[in-house]
Amino acid sequence: MTADSPARAGTAGLRIGAQEVALPIVESSEGDNAIDIAKLRAETGLITFDPGYGNTGACTSAITFLDGEEGILRYRGYPIEQLAEQSTFLEVAYLLIWGELPSHDELDRFVAEVTHHTLIREEMRHFFDSFPADAHPMAVLASGTVGMSTFYPDAHEIFEADAVETTINRLIAKLPTLAAWSYKKAVGQPYVYPRNDLGYAANLLHMMFAVPSETYEVNPQVAEALDLLLILHADHEQNASTSTVRMVGSTHANLYASISAGISALWGPLHGGANEAVITTLERIVADGGNVKKWVDKAKDPNDTFRLAGFGHRVYKNFDPRATIIKRAAERVLAATGADDELFDVAQRLEEVALRDEYFVSRKLYPNVDFYSGLIYQAIGFPKNMFTNSFAIGRLPGWIAQWKEMIEASETKIGRPRQVYVGPGTRDYTPIEQR
Repeated sequence: MTADSPARAGTAGLRIGAQEVALPIVESSEGDNAIDIAKLRAETGLITFDPGYGNTGACTSAITFLDGEEGILRYRGYPIEQLAEQSTFLEVAYLLIWGELPSHDELDRFVAEVTHHTLIREEMRHFFDSFPADAHPMAVLASGTVGMSTFYPDAHEIFEADAVETTINRLIAKLPTLAAWSYKKAVGQPYVYPRNDLGYAANLLHMMFAVPSETYEVNPQVAEALDLLLILHADHEQNASTSTVRMVGSTHANLYASISAGISALWGPLHGGANEAVITTLERIVADGGNVKKWVDKAKDPNDTFRLAGFGHRVYKNFDPRATIIKRAAERVLAATGADDELFDVAQRLEEVALRDEYFVSRKLYPNVDFYSGLIYQAIGFPKNMFTNSFAIGRLPGWIAQWKEMIEASETKIGRPRQVYVGPGTRDYTPIEQR
């Protein structure tokens, strides 16, 4: 079965008064099957109502499998644990976008293409200069991404394979440059150009932290940990930002515009901004003397508005498999950088509570990937307002893969959800003099 031709597995019956409707069942290769309601309104005059789309499948996909109950995450069938241990971010990017792990020659060509495109057009310097000093890096990144489309007319050829491949390589290559320059703008430092002799994660670190006045040496252990973070963020099925990329892409907007929309969706604190919220929470607890019990009790108090960021997940009802991997990485980064581990100590004590306390266990509030990723970013030296920029770089291959799959699927239609109208009925206009 492919994402373009879902198999059918019988029908489901729906009774509406005296009317009986047979709805086809779409069969998955693994996980939940689905009831196909595409003709429901035409046959019954009814639509479904599903706030947040928690029970709605908007597409078929062959990219990522996620089982929240069992804590499973696989890219193209490969367990995240194996990819995190053995692969690299660019190899994972190739896998997600093109469907298979690359051969040596294929990976070498892909890495060479990405490396070739790391520079952004020099005119973009004026673009960055035009923002205020306190502009949030996510606003700059989203704007810069869609702005790049103006330099590449072939970006609009979304059904030309060669043009799409070039656009993909450009985006993967240039997004770290845009992200690093958005940070340099925020801290008032000179922009640092990419170095093609460095690996992908090491190049991002160099552009972030190097300055012209002195030599900056990339710590290989830090670069390795950042590469791992990017792998863990690379795709996560139909989340808010990915669904946004698909929705915008369904209008046949170019890939730059679709990715820019995904970046904006990721900015929200309930999505990509969650790791920033975790660090803020840990800092509050440390500033209060590290009294974990006090803050856990506040989180459990139904009359208190405080919530522990980084616990629980919309999909995972078991331990987030990425959290286990990322916790070990956090330990390595703290050791390599000599960063203050007071926040990490509080995080570990909070995790111990979550794994034992009935309140957390019964509600399946386990630590998620955001719980430890912020600690790594901070230990590396990223300011909190750059956490989500880095998340966007990691999620980019998944967004691209999802856009590409959507564009190539014959079943794709422009996204156009229905609504249940609850406003006033027909009313006659009243002239302003009579109101």
